[in-house]
Amino acid sequence: MTADFMTIDALLVGTPVPFRGEAYSAIAKQPVTGPVRIGWGGLEGDAVADRVHHGGWDKAIHLYAQDHYNWWRGRLPGHQLLDAPGAFGENIAARGLTESQLCLGDRFTLGSAVVEISHGRQPCWKLDHRFGARDVMATIVKTGRCGIYCRVIQEGEVEAGTRMTLLERPFPQWPIDRLFRLLIGGGHKADPAGLRALADMPVLAETWRDRARKLAPTG
Repeated sequence: MTADFMTIDALLVGTPVPFRGEAYSAIAKQPVTGPVRIGWGGLEGDAVADRVHHGGWDKAIHLYAQDHYNWWRGRLPGHQLLDAPGAFGENIAARGLTESQLCLGDRFTLGSAVVEISHGRQPCWKLDHRFGARDVMATIVKTGRCGIYCRVIQEGEVEAGTRMTLLERPFPQWPIDRLFRLLIGGGHKADPAGLRALADMPVLAETWRDRARKLAPTG
């Protein structure tokens, strides 16, 4: 039976700093100790540089499964970023469940807060630049090790070392890896009915609903 909780290894926040050329990024997040306030916008003290593609209601918190780190160490042996949580710019470094076990609309406790999974993370060029590699983004697209985004349903406070416990799972048929393959990984032609369903699913982040509408066949 699949576990109904994740364990938080670290909570991380960052602020925008020069990244490449004129671009700024807050991807280099650092762990924080003690209680962290969770507001509607995410973890207190966290900020984003690109407000078009990051942050906001549907992207308040980025979680990346630490279960993937050993796989990445095999792919990028000796890479220092993989020695500690935060390599992928995550706010929550958690372990116990991955994209094949986490579903759209899942609600979890986050200390005294409650969060809801809104969609997966679409990788961008910043991951390649951060790792100094040319294929990190492409590898994520190919394997579905994407990470997830959550919206905040109830504000509260949380500390590292605690559990995120599953409260509700309204859409068990929509694990995040299925969503990702369909909308980002190129699998949309194989599931037109799925695309049409996602296009009208309010719990899915607005940007991915729009993508489902654009990919869905007409006529």
